[in-house]
Amino acid sequence: MRFSEMPYSRPDLDGFKSLCERTAQVLRTSKDKDESVKAFLSCQEALVHINTMFSLGECRHTLDTADAFYSAENDFIDEQGPEVSGAFDDVRKALLASPVRKELSAFFGDLFFTNLEIEDRSFKPELIPLMQEENKLMSTYQELTSNAEVEWEGKMIPLTMLGKYKQNPDRAVRIKAFTLEGEYYDSHAAELDEIYDKLVHIRDRQARMLGHKNYLQLGYDRLGRNCYGPKEVAEFRKMILEDVVPVVTEVKHAQRDRIGVDTLYLYDDPFWFPDGNADPQGSAEDILSAGRDLYHKMSPETSEFIDFMYDNDLLDVLSRKGKAPGGYCTQFDEFSSPFIFANFNGTAADVDVLTHEGGHAFAAYRAFKNGLPNYYMNPTIEACEVHSMSMEFLTAPGHGKFFGDKTKKYAYYHAADSLCFLPYGCLVDAFQHKVYENPDLTPAQRHELWDSLEKQFRPYLCRDGMPFYGRGAGWQRQLHIYLDPLYYIDYCMAQTVAFDFFTASLEDYEDAWKRYLSFVDKGGTKTFAELVRGAGFPCPYEKGAIRDVALKIGKWLGENAI
Repeated sequence: MRFSEMPYSRPDLDGFKSLCERTAQVLRTSKDKDESVKAFLSCQEALVHINTMFSLGECRHTLDTADAFYSAENDFIDEQGPEVSGAFDDVRKALLASPVRKELSAFFGDLFFTNLEIEDRSFKPELIPLMQEENKLMSTYQELTSNAEVEWEGKMIPLTMLGKYKQNPDRAVRIKAFTLEGEYYDSHAAELDEIYDKLVHIRDRQARMLGHKNYLQLGYDRLGRNCYGPKEVAEFRKMILEDVVPVVTEVKHAQRDRIGVDTLYLYDDPFWFPDGNADPQGSAEDILSAGRDLYHKMSPETSEFIDFMYDNDLLDVLSRKGKAPGGYCTQFDEFSSPFIFANFNGTAADVDVLTHEGGHAFAAYRAFKNGLPNYYMNPTIEACEVHSMSMEFLTAPGHGKFFGDKTKKYAYYHAADSLCFLPYGCLVDAFQHKVYENPDLTPAQRHELWDSLEKQFRPYLCRDGMPFYGRGAGWQRQLHIYLDPLYYIDYCMAQTVAFDFFTASLEDYEDAWKRYLSFVDKGGTKTFAELVRGAGFPCPYEKGAIRDVALKIGKWLGENAI
């Protein structure tokens, strides 16, 4: 079904609540396993419909935040999403207390109940008003950034379109682009500070209502983390500081010397080569056409997948006024369809969208094709990011379709930039941990915290004199900090596994692809640790795992320097 043909309607939430009550009653009292399974699956089917409508409504809102109908639907979803969670909470509790739980565990699997327990401890009905308020604040932030425009050479352009100017060979152009961006955020400083301050305190209040001393454990539970906790993440960040930052510092010093500047400022950070970065060739339509060809030739599985995506218009990648910033992949379960949202800006990031978000979409497509039940379709988020980040590297044999004679330059940039991301991602995570441990920090203190962490994780970059960034406020353009608390470290863990797939593909591409496809096809039936070890790699937070990655990628960069 084409995206435009997917029907949207507000789901019957009163009917769903009644169904949940009946289902919970069966699950609490029935001693018949088959009856319990049938009752739960019927309720699950209704939940799939609601989630599909919610995903479709939210998606169409981000495509045009000025659309009055879907803006109203987004408000409805913000308001009613927690109510749906509240209704299903009775079903979850009844499953956990079922007289035939042992038989149900044998049917659904132990991980199913582990995940249910995590969900159960992260919700209670009293949280609903706070969750609704949290949703509204997140939408306010998204609308503020979605409508951001700046004047460039006499015309207004979306803020997202500054990306290509940030990489311009002319340093003055880069400075101007970063300055305009910074001035926009500075002009909304009070709003951004207020929104985040309210979000932090709302999340903290929810956690305390559940008996936690701060938001951290609740944040981990809401991300469904089922095989590691804050201790392992802290160790991971420590290894990044010790093993990756020194290698990245060398890479960045080489970049500084290569582009001929005395000091590497933040506005130099995206600019890697004196004659310009490796931008994709041709128009946006050319890039999309090359992407289809790439996946056709990559494997039978990806060929089938990409035809499904293109034939059903399941991508919207052009930037325009009113469209939300950023990029994501979502899925509409009832229609067995993934969807890719992005904002092309004429840089290599456009290709990254087709490979990164393409990896997410491919995993969803395979889950639908393989008939995985809804509750096992997706693993935890860091494993989902392995799908996408590994695809960025596994598509490398076809990157010449985008970059031509600049392909080698792109390959170096992509590996180097991916390695440099690790300290930044850990910076984002360390910042959030400190903020949620100290929710009463003032806005000024949060900026000071970010500034101090920047100096630890990215000592090679200078921000002096820059608007917005220079005062330690740069974190406010990282939408995950507002919208997806504590999510960002998942990218870092996934990146290390993606590097493992990359180096494995250099030794034996066919074997690496088979291991990747097996990883993807397991969906959410295994924990992150089980998936990674099953692919033959160490978990990122295991001792020595990061040092090995840093050495391998550092060596590859040295051998492939441009």
